[in-house]
Amino acid sequence: MLLATFFVVSQAQAQLRVDMSGVGATQYPIAIAGFSGDPQGQYVAEIIRADLTRSGQFRLVNATGASLTAETPVSYDDWRTRGADYLAYGSISQANGQYTISYRLGDSVRKVQLDGVAFNGAEKELRRIAHQIADRIYEKITGVRGVFSTRIAYVLQKGNTYELQIADADGQNPQVMLRSKHSIISPSWSPDGKKLAYVSFEANKPVVYLQTLASGQRFPIANFKGNNSAPAWSPNGQQLAIVLSRDSISQIYTINADGSGLRRVMRSPLIDTEPHYTPDGGSLVFTSDRGGAPQIYRVALGSGDAQRVTFNGSYNVSPAISPDAKNLAYVTRRDGAYRVALQNMSTGGEQLLTAGPDDQSPSFAPNGMQILYSSVQGGRSVLAVVSVDGRVRQTLSALDGKVREPTWGPFSN
Repeated sequence: MLLATFFVVSQAQAQLRVDMSGVGATQYPIAIAGFSGDPQGQYVAEIIRADLTRSGQFRLVNATGASLTAETPVSYDDWRTRGADYLAYGSISQANGQYTISYRLGDSVRKVQLDGVAFNGAEKELRRIAHQIADRIYEKITGVRGVFSTRIAYVLQKGNTYELQIADADGQNPQVMLRSKHSIISPSWSPDGKKLAYVSFEANKPVVYLQTLASGQRFPIANFKGNNSAPAWSPNGQQLAIVLSRDSISQIYTINADGSGLRRVMRSPLIDTEPHYTPDGGSLVFTSDRGGAPQIYRVALGSGDAQRVTFNGSYNVSPAISPDAKNLAYVTRRDGAYRVALQNMSTGGEQLLTAGPDDQSPSFAPNGMQILYSSVQGGRSVLAVVSVDGRVRQTLSALDGKVREPTWGPFSN
C-alpha cells in the first residue's frame, strides 16, 4: 500500500451555500426549540432546522421564547395552538470539553413523546450530532430513514488544480482528500463509506485508484494497457466494475477489491461504459452506443446478455439505480439541454426532474428520496439536489471552482 504523495486531509476553503426552491407534497409543521443549558444549544437547533427545511417536507413553526429542557413537562395543547403538530426540544451541558445533548420529540396531536435519546461528544462533533438528531426526527415522522448524517464526494477544479473533496450532505464541512495537478474523475463510494475509488491521470493516462479515507493509503487497482476508468462498487464491497480499453475499445470488466480476479463481463463491437451495479449485485446498468446512439442497457453478470432499458430520446447516459431498484436516474438530452430524468423500471414511464441546460452525474441519496447532480447555473458549475418527485430543488453553490461528478455516500451504519 502506498501513502499518496498528494494526500491531504484539510478543511477546504470553499464552503458551500445552500439555496432551495419548492416544497414537498406533504409538509409536517414542527417547532424546533433551542436546546437549553449552553449557548451551543442554539447552534445545534439551527442545524436541525436547516436540515429539515432543506428536505422540503417540514414547515418550521416559530419557537422563539420557548424555554424547555429535556425534563420540562410539555403543554401539547399550547404547541398545537401555535400550529405545531410536532415539537423537538432538549438540553445541552458541557464539562471538561465534553458535551451532553439530551433530545426529545413530541407529537402535539396525540400528546405523546415519540423519541428521546442522549448524545455525547466534543465541540467539533456537535454538527454531526445535530445531523443525527435531524435524522431521527425525519424517520420518526416520515417513516423513511434520514440522510442528513451521510456524506457526499465530488471533484472541485480550481485553475489547474484538482481536489477530491468530501462534505456533509448539506455541503458543509468540506475536506480535501486528494489534491493534484492532474485530472481526477469518477469518484465512487465503497458500501461501508470507508473508501473511495476514483480515476487519476497522474500517470499520464487514466488509472483507477482505491483510497482509504481514514489513513489516506491508496493503491492502483486497475493500471492495465490503455485507459482504466469508471469504477463502480458492488453492493457487498468485494468487487468493482471498471471500464478498460486494453483490447482497443472500452469494455466492462469486474475486478476484486484487491486487484485480483479480472473478468470481462461481455463482448461488444462498440463502446460500453459507465457501469453501475443493481442493488442485488446480480446485474449492471451501463451506457453503450451499440445501437447507434448512447442508450442505457442492463446485463446480468451471469449471462452477459444485454437488454436495452431506455427508449425515450436519442441520448441517455450516466445511469444510477435507486436503492430499492424501482427507479433509474440518468442524463438525457432534450432540445439541446442535458437534463436529469427518472424512469420507472417496471412501467418505463419517464419524468424529467431538471431543466438543464447542463445537468450531469446523477447519484441517489441512500434512502432513495433525492438525487445529487452537477449543474451549470448562471454560468457557474454547482452541486444541486432534486427530490425524486421533482418538487424540491436545492443548489449547493461552491464559492470558487468547477464542481463535477458528485456521488452520494452510503449510510454510516
